[in-house]
Amino acid sequence: MSAPESEVPLPRRRRYRDWVRQRFQRNRVTRLEATTLTEMLDRLEFAERDNDQVKVDAMLDIIGRRSFGPLLLLPGLLVLSPLSGVPGVPSLAGLMVLLLSVQLLIGRQHFWMPQWLLNRCVSHQRLQQAMRFTRPVARWIDRLLRQRLTFLVESYAVYFVAAMCSLVALTMPPLELLPFAATSAGVAITAFGLALIGRDGLMALVALGFCLGCGFVMLHAFT
Repeated sequence: MSAPESEVPLPRRRRYRDWVRQRFQRNRVTRLEATTLTEMLDRLEFAERDNDQVKVDAMLDIIGRRSFGPLLLLPGLLVLSPLSGVPGVPSLAGLMVLLLSVQLLIGRQHFWMPQWLLNRCVSHQRLQQAMRFTRPVARWIDRLLRQRLTFLVESYAVYFVAAMCSLVALTMPPLELLPFAATSAGVAITAFGLALIGRDGLMALVALGFCLGCGFVMLHAFT
């Protein structure tokens, strides 16, 4: 006689997905920030959608609005993924980064975004495709993150990170004119976000290197 359906153990992957859904669905989001890139993708997977559209507002709700590191990862991932090929996405990401960075520099504790920006949408299908593309890279990057050179990502160093992110954000709209050139800016922003959530100063130095790369691309393309 077969066991009742309720007693049949669920597959491991399904149990994990159910746990993630229960923890990160919109009406149960906590203030605990993501500590890995994979966890960020897990959260974004359960962002609330309206038909086939996911608003920026819903993405911010699912990752939280108080921590600079995770908030940087959202626009960074948008530009780093295949979504960067969608017209306007790099400029939208650049504006988000600029707003976040300036607010941190002036000492705000809760980050604000204009309503018209929060109402911007991304296709849910495209978002899922972008996350599937990013996951293998995310797992590899997560294995590299370590707490090291933490003085580069703590205290006043965070203001330097915010200032560099502001400069990178300003390059995104003009870089959008060049095919996939904004990807270098996306790498820099993502690396800074990872450095902050993982307290990895070495990753911050990598991000700084990509900032210099963005500057080189700008000089080479527009001079």
